[in-house]
Amino acid sequence: MLADDSYSTTSTNVELACIPDDTTGLERIMLAAQGDLQRLMSSYFGRPIFIELIYAHCSSRLTPASPENPITQSRQVHLVCASCTVCIATSTVTITSPQCERLFLDEKFPIGQTFRRLNRTPKFSLLNVETKAINGKRELRRTYKLETEGFVAEILEVFPDRDMFVRGEAWLMERGANLDTTCTIATDKKPEWLSVRKGNVVH
Repeated sequence: MLADDSYSTTSTNVELACIPDDTTGLERIMLAAQGDLQRLMSSYFGRPIFIELIYAHCSSRLTPASPENPITQSRQVHLVCASCTVCIATSTVTITSPQCERLFLDEKFPIGQTFRRLNRTPKFSLLNVETKAINGKRELRRTYKLETEGFVAEILEVFPDRDMFVRGEAWLMERGANLDTTCTIATDKKPEWLSVRKGNVVH
């Protein structure tokens, strides 16, 4: 596990292992986000962050969700601020309770807001962090898992340009002035680990 979150009566300590050496403090905050990334990014940019659904493929719902009859969904959303995509989140969700099924599939709360509506703090596991250079932009990626009773999500998040965490408002304005520049990555191809399988195991 790449993230260790510990606390006592007098201290709190968050340790992130195996992250790039040049990771900034602000990037570490985003990498450690536990279902509240949209809220943190709204605080950072000082603007609303909107969820744009790209696709959502759900297994059949013949019976209410349960451990014996889990419902799975593969989905991708873009987190959009000032008309620019600031994060691409591709996930597999496994639902095993009727309450979570109602919130997520019927009322259509995003993953983070589903945990907030449940009034639960999910178990957080950071699985991988990497950086890549794509079309002249420095991407930051993380793969992680959020778990609570009845609801599990494994998520790949891509921040398409690390300069957003350095330049903030100026970065948004530059992208907003030229929407033809590359603010997003391809959205149609699902990562191999996001294949939906039967049962209650998320891969």
